[in-house]
Amino acid sequence: MNDRQKAIARSCLDGAESNTMTFPQIVGRLIEAGFESYCIDFRRATATYYLAGSESIELATHRVDAAVAPTFDVALMQTAIREAQHLVPGYTYKRFCERAVAAGCAGYIVSLSGRRALYIGRTAETHVEHFPNQ
Repeated sequence: MNDRQKAIARSCLDGAESNTMTFPQIVGRLIEAGFESYCIDFRRATATYYLAGSESIELATHRVDAAVAPTFDVALMQTAIREAQHLVPGYTYKRFCERAVAAGCAGYIVSLSGRRALYIGRTAETHVEHFPNQ
């Protein structure tokens, strides 16, 4: 992984956390830079960005000030996702993360090549969300 790719991963994370980049913008930049996927771990407060080969970079994220709920509530997770997709008034990425953790989401994996995100609960419950058609 070159320095440019590392800088793009960092700028995409910063853009999400500062609400200066939307999810579609982040996806576009990461794909353009050669990334295949990324993973957010709420319990460790990390984001890991993966190239198509074996290279990756792990970055620290903001920490959600709550424990991941013990039960994964898919309906609550879907509500948080829809708010993000529609950029409802008051939407922030940090609020999305808080809602995800409250819904029992321990983390998620975004497959850029597969155009989907996999949300994972503490006991390995999952919800797959396909990217909306543009």
